[in-house]
Amino acid sequence: MPPINLAIVGVGKIARDQHLPSIKGNPDFKLIAAASRNGTVDGIANFTTMKSMFEAMPEIDAVSLCMPPQFRYEAAYEAISAGKHVFLEKPPGATLSEVASLEQLAIENSVSLFASWHSRYAAAVEAAKSFLASATLQNAHIVWKEDVRHWHPNQDWIWQAGGLGVFDPGINALSILTHIMPTPVFIKSATLEFPENRQAPIAADLKMTSASGIPVHAEFDWRQTGKQTWDITVATTDGQMVLVDGGSKLTIDGKSVEVPEQSEYAALYHRFANLINERRSDVDIAPLRHVADAFMLGEHIFVEAFND
Repeated sequence: MPPINLAIVGVGKIARDQHLPSIKGNPDFKLIAAASRNGTVDGIANFTTMKSMFEAMPEIDAVSLCMPPQFRYEAAYEAISAGKHVFLEKPPGATLSEVASLEQLAIENSVSLFASWHSRYAAAVEAAKSFLASATLQNAHIVWKEDVRHWHPNQDWIWQAGGLGVFDPGINALSILTHIMPTPVFIKSATLEFPENRQAPIAADLKMTSASGIPVHAEFDWRQTGKQTWDITVATTDGQMVLVDGGSKLTIDGKSVEVPEQSEYAALYHRFANLINERRSDVDIAPLRHVADAFMLGEHIFVEAFND
């Protein structure tokens, strides 16, 4: 089977750090074009708009959309309407309604749509899910704290309405939680801290409960300095399970669990190729739904201004 002709749209930090190396290492794809207002990729055709790219290169089969979520719907709509398979960076859209619309459009155009959640493909996540499936859970605690100045320097879009703020990393924790928990989880209350000069939160505290009555507490903060923390702890009658470093490491009852090495984005592109070849879509919006619920139920507290 010939490789899938792929284009990347939005050539920024995430595209360069994760997408381009993963595409290069996957023989199922051949990167032939890029469209971006500000960036280019060496060795392939580059365009400033998707429209001009599609007009010049109708042989493109699929696109990976790496622009901020506020602008992703229009790009995805254009690509799907042109008959292209679409890979959506996380979060898949700025609103739930946008993603629902794209899912229906993909069905109508017989193309694959992939709402990617890279943290679900961290090396230890599947082992954690397997353990929890047969355990009796008592409670869960998420601590997801990092330094926004390190990870998103001078990225104003992330502080604008729809940019998600601290939920940009926090949604990674929610993507793991919704994948590994044996029963659904619902937000009961939330506190969101907004810098007085920003439209998106810098911290969030979520109180949740599973369908089976298990309490879940999540703490997200973008003001962490020093060691960064991306941990999920679940207490069970079979011992404490801890996912560390964003799901890359796992301990159960204090003992390390051996897991296979795995690149998150390499796994995402493997999944995308399979979806295209099978003419299927994968559009799970559970993590984004939790973020929407947090904004719906959350108490808004204003804190001191934040500046890069």
